Amino acid sequence: MMDQYKVADLNLAEQGRLKIRWAESRMPVLMHLRDEFSRSKPLEGQKIAGCLHVTKETAVLVETLRAAGAEVSWSGCNPLSTQDDVASALAKNGISIYAWHGMSVPEFYWAIEQTLSFKPTLTLDDGADLIFTIHHKHPELASSVIGGTEETTTGVHRIRAMAKDQKLLYPIYAVNDAETKWDFDNVYGTGQSSVDGIIRATSALIAGKIFVVAGYGHCGKGCAMRASGLGANVVITEVKATAALKAILDGYRVMPMDEAAAIGDIFITATGMRDVILKRHFECMKDGAIVCNTGHYDVEININDLASLAQDIVDIRPNNQEYRFPDGKRIYLLAKGRLVNLAAAEGHPSEVMDMSFSNQIMALVDISEKGRSLKKDVYELPLELDQKIASIKLATLNSRIDSLTPEQIAYITDYSAGT
Repeated sequence: MMDQYKVADLNLAEQGRLKIRWAESRMPVLMHLRDEFSRSKPLEGQKIAGCLHVTKETAVLVETLRAAGAEVSWSGCNPLSTQDDVASALAKNGISIYAWHGMSVPEFYWAIEQTLSFKPTLTLDDGADLIFTIHHKHPELASSVIGGTEETTTGVHRIRAMAKDQKLLYPIYAVNDAETKWDFDNVYGTGQSSVDGIIRATSALIAGKIFVVAGYGHCGKGCAMRASGLGANVVITEVKATAALKAILDGYRVMPMDEAAAIGDIFITATGMRDVILKRHFECMKDGAIVCNTGHYDVEININDLASLAQDIVDIRPNNQEYRFPDGKRIYLLAKGRLVNLAAAEGHPSEVMDMSFSNQIMALVDISEKGRSLKKDVYELPLELDQKIASIKLATLNSRIDSLTPEQIAYITDYSAGT
């Protein structure tokens, strides 16, 4: 077991351990798998390099991977999302971890490099930065990697593009595409935690505000749902016609960002695309407009454009910068344009990450068992594993469902049946 680490302050470990204990009490599916896998050790002998937000929920995953027999080395997947006390608790417990809040970009990639020094056999990623580092800087390591997983939409899009160009050096499970991930984590997790981040950074009243959500995918839908529940007047901007229609039928107004910029009070980007909010949008925003992002990378809001318009930039409160224009107008940028839910809050609630991270460990176990039989491609989590996670979750909620009878199962495949 490696004992190298670099964290902000090891003295925070006890505080972090209390947070992890709380998360464990909210994550019954993952704890069920920990109990099962601590006996069967399906990851015995595997070396897992992980690059994922260092939160209390992630700590439960990391320690479950170790209980399943794996050796683990970890880094955070975003410079502002690491919870220093949690990172310290993991380091104190013997986990090789390189993560602290406020990392510079060079430090961020240095940390990833450290996790690769023990030549992993499996990778776990959120945003694909670890995957890209292996592919672009250390392709020689890929021959020892059996496979990996990817947690988020942005990362999955990129690895699918790599696979299409036949540039993928080892198989990847698109954990994000599991139903128990994207239809819960992305919607309910992103929605609640993003609004939580906005409130923590601003203490603003949401009710009565015009709340502009850029993008109506699963994450944008969750943000719109939660803002609407708090009394906001929600406006959606989109580039996809079917997504825009869904937003309209869900009761929201839809318009281009050029129109929404002039009327919005709070803006959140959830697109995975760069330059969603630009100079011309800032120029027509109201005095006091709040702007933030919940996409994986900090490219959705063009911060250079905003800075070019400001004569003064002040850290007005934690995760809240005031950009004052020459005419006195003020725009407030939250979390420096990075994920507001993780930089300004604590990320998704433990209960929803319970399923997402159970998907991660199930995917890694499946890859480990299948070994080198998988082609260098992107795979979805097998349906039976997805349903197993949902079934365990239902049981922890004291809920039961019906089962199909043999006659009903036969009817499903009986193409001779008619009206």
